Formats: sequence, structure tokens, C-alpha cells
Amino acid sequence: MMPSQSSQQTVAAGQDYVPDPQRRMLLIGISAAYLSSFVPPAIAQPVSDTGPEVFLNVSQFLTGRSSLDARQSARFYEALAADIPAFEAGVRALLALIADRRIDAAHLQQVLDAENSLLALLPRKIVTAWYTGIVGDGGAARCITFETSLMYQVVVDGLKPPSYCYGAYGSWMEAPV
Repeated sequence: MMPSQSSQQTVAAGQDYVPDPQRRMLLIGISAAYLSSFVPPAIAQPVSDTGPEVFLNVSQFLTGRSSLDARQSARFYEALAADIPAFEAGVRALLALIADRRIDAAHLQQVLDAENSLLALLPRKIVTAWYTGIVGDGGAARCITFETSLMYQVVVDGLKPPSYCYGAYGSWMEAPV
């Protein structure tokens, strides 16, 4: 494509030059194709569907937190699985229900209660475990975590978890006056 003499004279004279839209699109397309050759192809990662990982996904959805401690999650999973019969199947069914019906976390418990679902107990137990750090009720209650439970993480900017040491660090070493 040779520009005509009149367009060269127009550019040389300092008048406005109107670009050719077809030429501009061709240049953009060639540039995009060239640059995309440097981008590595995305390799699909297999989705893990082990019980603890499904539990972690459900926990992230229910708590609204994208980063939960995986080790703590595994401990909650083990404790809840020991307390609740068919816990793993229930967590999988809960995740499937959330995905199929696209229920948001704010309305999930209302939907499960209204339908008298067998899954209605699970969100309460999971969220209670994450926020209080305790799994089980009464004499069978077990403290899985204390200072890293979410009820303290929510207010960490202003409050510290309660402790038996009310003074400064190390003050317990000195005899009281």
C-alpha cells in the first residue's frame, strides 16, 4: 500500500491526517497475535475434591474469607467429622447445593431452614467452629483454636484475645507486691 501523493503532501503541509481504519485494525491484529505468542498457555489444574479441601471451600464461602488457615481447617474438619455422622457427604452436598442454586451466604441458612433440609445443621456447626474455635457441645466440646478463631480476628485492630496474663509481657514472672 503506497500512500498517494496527495496524502503525503497533506501531511507535509501540516494539515490533519486521517488514518485508514482498515490499516489500523490490521496493525492491531498483527501486534496482538505477535504479543500473544509470548504468553504461556494456561494449564488447567485438576480440582481436588478431597474432603478437607471441599470443607475449606465451603468454609471460605460461609465465612466470607478467601484466606483461611489450611492446617486449622484440617483440624476443624477432623473434629466435625468425628462429631457429625456422614459429615463429608453432607459438606459435598452443601457445596453442590450452593453451586447449583447459586445461593449467597447471607440467605443460605434461611433457605435450608425453610426447606427443613437435612443440611441445615452444617452451616451453623461450621461457622460456629471457625468463629469460636470450639467443636461440639456440652461435655463433648473441644477447643481446637483460641487466639486464631475468627471472633478475635474480626476485632484484632482494637482488641486482643483474653488471657490469664493481664499485665505486660513477662509481668507474670515477677512476684506480686
